[in-house]
Amino acid sequence: MSQDNWNRWGPEDERGALNHIGPEQVRAAASLVRDGRVLTLAQPLGGRTPVPGHRAGVQHFMGRDGGDYAAGARQPGGFQFAEDTVVLPLHIGTHIDALCHAWYGDQLYNGFPGSGTRSTTGASRCGIDKMGPIAGRGILLDVAAMASAQLGDGHSIGLAELKRAADQAGVVPRAGDIVLIRTGLAEHQGTQPHPSFDQEPGIDLEAGLWLAEAGVSVVGADN
Repeated sequence: MSQDNWNRWGPEDERGALNHIGPEQVRAAASLVRDGRVLTLAQPLGGRTPVPGHRAGVQHFMGRDGGDYAAGARQPGGFQFAEDTVVLPLHIGTHIDALCHAWYGDQLYNGFPGSGTRSTTGASRCGIDKMGPIAGRGILLDVAAMASAQLGDGHSIGLAELKRAADQAGVVPRAGDIVLIRTGLAEHQGTQPHPSFDQEPGIDLEAGLWLAEAGVSVVGADN
């Protein structure tokens, strides 16, 4: 784990590269809005949501629905309602990882102990609650659009490939950016309810370092 950012924002910092996003970056991002369209980046949750073998899938229960009233449930004053419950692992579908999600040698980001993350108490350091709201310039590096064929299992997206996608988009990653990488896997997964998660495409070390050195705050992908 690179320690280049450790202590950069003080020994108590638990937000990491999100510190690159300040009022100036938010104002600059807001000024880029042109037509006001809202684009969803969410993956649908349901029976076909891709789930790795070691995690449970999505479980959806209706606690109250129209069938209950058809069967004679009370309707005070004619009032009726529907109610449901969703149970799911928080690392499937669309999500963002907190800095407590992974560690090495019992050290989280900034040197905090990994032993502080427990099922009984949650994360004592670097939890998702420390991230706060995120607003900034988002850039799409559409690697899949440049590929002559679908990116194969285990495809390593190198620096040259990532830079080419940036050139194609006419952008240069800078401090505070939210970089989204399209590998095309999301579309491919739609035909495979149980894909192999240990061989999906992704950026290599050199490409990751390039983004880190640019001061990028968030990296997201369609896998």
